[in-house]
Amino acid sequence: MTDFVINAVAREDEGKGASRRLRREGLVPGIVFGGDKRKKPASISIPNNELVKLTEDQAFFSSILTLKLDDKEEQVIIKDLQRHPAKPVLLHADFQRVTKSNKIKITVPLQFVNFEKSAASKAAAKFAVEKNTAEVLCLADKLPEALTVDLTSAELGQILHLSDISLPEGVEIVALRRGADHDQGIGYVYAPRGSKAK
Repeated sequence: MTDFVINAVAREDEGKGASRRLRREGLVPGIVFGGDKRKKPASISIPNNELVKLTEDQAFFSSILTLKLDDKEEQVIIKDLQRHPAKPVLLHADFQRVTKSNKIKITVPLQFVNFEKSAASKAAAKFAVEKNTAEVLCLADKLPEALTVDLTSAELGQILHLSDISLPEGVEIVALRRGADHDQGIGYVYAPRGSKAK
């Protein structure tokens, strides 16, 4: 897993006016919450340019992050990130503390592999991705960098669903916990126009 480190500073002043002031100074207001019940939410600020750079790597959004605050380090995940609609400026960031005993909900990428080995591919069929992420529930130490979808046995006309993903031990897909009617399609095999795929 990639090691992402966020350098944050505690802030006392809150509210819209304070947030605007921070943004003018090139800082992103944020909050850290959750974790141990004795820990209160903490208001923080992070240099905008540092956070923008971190968010350029897609792995940032599905990784356990190290938050450095007041000479202490905490493990967190990003829960929400508000961006300016037109400028490369982040408006607000929410982080959730991670503990060894509490499960976390986080969105991870799907990696589709081995389609070229399938009979469908050899018969000139193509695979179309419909969904490239899935929300998972797991303990922090079980968090996968990505979920792999093996397409070796993909067949023409087949629709793959969330339930077709082979999950590492201790990892659940959140949608599937809600029942079979939440088993969304993630991709399908089709014959391109004019091909002789059968």
